[in-house]
Amino acid sequence: MNWSNWLRQVHRWLSIAFTLAVILNILAMTRSEPAIWVGMLALVPLILLLATGLYLFALPYVARWRTARAAWVDGGQ
Repeated sequence: MNWSNWLRQVHRWLSIAFTLAVILNILAMTRSEPAIWVGMLALVPLILLLATGLYLFALPYVARWRTARAAWVDGGQ
């Protein structure tokens, strides 16, 4: 499994963890006094989702840029 496929799989599992953390947060909010750590629980997978999502979003643009740059360098010789 290459780096990109591995990162996609991690991103998918992080989305499941984030969904579970949000559900847990909603359940905790129905209690009289929810703990602050429960509210922050969803932020950990959310930050990781942001990082992996931005990488996956930029991946096709970077590949296109590299291809165009390689073609320009090869054409210039």
